[in-house]
Amino acid sequence: MGDYNDGESQPEQEKRKRMSCGLEVECPADIRDCLRLSANDGFHFIVTYPVHPRFARDLLVKHPPRIISRTDRLLTSHDWNRLVVGRLTPSLNVDSEVENAARHDKALLTQELGFASHLSLPAIMLKLTHKHNMNLASILYNKLISGASYQVWVNLPMVHSSRYSPLCNDDEREDMWEWWNEFRTYCHYDKRLGLALELPEVKHLPTAKELERWVGEPVKALIIHTSLFITNQHQSFVLAKAHQDIIQKFMYLDVQYIIRGPSQGANNSYKCYWAYINFLGKKLYHVDDTTDYMQGCEDYLQNPLQPLSENLETMVYEVFEKDQIKYVEYQNAIQKALEELPSEIETPVIMVVGAGRGPLVQACLNASYILQRKIKLYAVEKNPFAISTLEDRVQNEWQGQVVLVKEDMRTYEPPEKADILVSELLGSFGDNELSPECLDGAQRFLKKTGISIPSSYTSFLAPLHSIKIYNEIRSNRLPDKTIESIYETPYVVHLVNYYQIAPAQELHRFEHPNWSEIIDNDRYGRLRFTVQQNCVLTAFVGYFETVLYKNIMLSINPKTYSKGMVSWFPIVFSMPDPIHVKEGDIIEVCFWRMQCEDRVWYQWCLESPVRTNIINPNGRSFYIKKH
Repeated sequence: MGDYNDGESQPEQEKRKRMSCGLEVECPADIRDCLRLSANDGFHFIVTYPVHPRFARDLLVKHPPRIISRTDRLLTSHDWNRLVVGRLTPSLNVDSEVENAARHDKALLTQELGFASHLSLPAIMLKLTHKHNMNLASILYNKLISGASYQVWVNLPMVHSSRYSPLCNDDEREDMWEWWNEFRTYCHYDKRLGLALELPEVKHLPTAKELERWVGEPVKALIIHTSLFITNQHQSFVLAKAHQDIIQKFMYLDVQYIIRGPSQGANNSYKCYWAYINFLGKKLYHVDDTTDYMQGCEDYLQNPLQPLSENLETMVYEVFEKDQIKYVEYQNAIQKALEELPSEIETPVIMVVGAGRGPLVQACLNASYILQRKIKLYAVEKNPFAISTLEDRVQNEWQGQVVLVKEDMRTYEPPEKADILVSELLGSFGDNELSPECLDGAQRFLKKTGISIPSSYTSFLAPLHSIKIYNEIRSNRLPDKTIESIYETPYVVHLVNYYQIAPAQELHRFEHPNWSEIIDNDRYGRLRFTVQQNCVLTAFVGYFETVLYKNIMLSINPKTYSKGMVSWFPIVFSMPDPIHVKEGDIIEVCFWRMQCEDRVWYQWCLESPVRTNIINPNGRSFYIKKH
């Protein structure tokens, strides 16, 4: 035990992820004693059969037995609800082709589900033993929509045994994900339905893309058999590196861990297994400033900002200002632009439009100090509450070096033209906070030879598989909203429980300054993606890249991501219904950015593998206000 956690300081303990760990027990002689012993070994709950097998359960006889298990008074309702996950009898087959057997097992299953509800168990775990389970799904889904309070954990191995059997041909090999997908589809992707996945042997691991697909599913628990543990040089039980890598993939989903099988520890204690899982919470879970900032935001839907029509709050400014990566790169871009301005420009004029509380103003001053080049600096801001902060900084931090302009950039008439125009008006999709419209209007401040920072930005789109986000969206309906509107609204999301079906592709691009005679910020794009493996299309996810100046860029596109940057989460454009897609299928999407006098909106539709109606036509459910 000491190999794992002796000598750990308090700060180190705080960095450890809490690993909620359960112990599977076949059928304890004394459930209270079992809970006491498992708690002493560090476990937070047990998994066991709530219906005791010693009680007769032939329910189809004329006078069925009334006593089905031990008394519920063995534990308090609080303990049943907190400490016990009920395991259903795995031999029950309500989908049997033998009618009497199916009817018999249905009666037993209904009884077990009823008893689980009576005990207020937090979850029940059932094992799928064959691919087609429509009757089982029907019974469970009826219970769920009738108000059952428990979660349902579907127990499956990550990889089907046929995958590594020499007796099976390629067309006979089963995909466990297909078993799960069929079952949860019958249950309409109910959010109380999750997975308890069994960790495979090292020689039978899933492929990397299969593992990524499992990470996109609602995995509630990982089941680790004691036979997978090996002894290290200190004779302590550990897991192979391949197993650690799999656990690390799921760690950010906040799954629970279940130890199954006989103990090989001293005195048959299970404490050695709990200690190692607990140790992994420290070893594999890396907490940095980015992780710490994002905690609590995982898969949480946020509405995109409306910065032109609504003044930002202090909390939003604080979030922006914590992102040092962004402001370091902005400062580098400003410094490089200043360096490359002709020397005959004695005192370059820089205008920061949308100055907020002043981080970009400070970046301009820093660049000026580093280069020892004098500048004239304007800070333009319309938010009256942010202006109070800027006023204080002008007087007390910047010693009057900044000209504060308390006006809207769209109506302000400057006394002189700028050499450099600096802004941070970008949203999660690049243009979704109306940076094109704002900067096209503000470029009248800029000399024809002037520099805009940023100089361009590009939006990217990718198909997404995330039942978690789909369920979050469909349960996000407010009383005054239609069902249609919740799917036609894009959301900003820190994605964790998802699988990206194909790499993101470029969709729209904007450049500044734009000296075209006719400026048109409407856009239309049509993208084609090839599906890499069977999965479910639930949405499209949007990213952006921006070139601040020449080779200095920022990005939330996974391929070019600016590591450590936290200012922007991706944006999600939902599909009203999940669409099953197969390996090799083509997903073709049409996407529009459209506008009228007072607003901008996005609309989208599928062309392939099925054709859908246009989603959010005319911005009926979501639009970005220009005023």
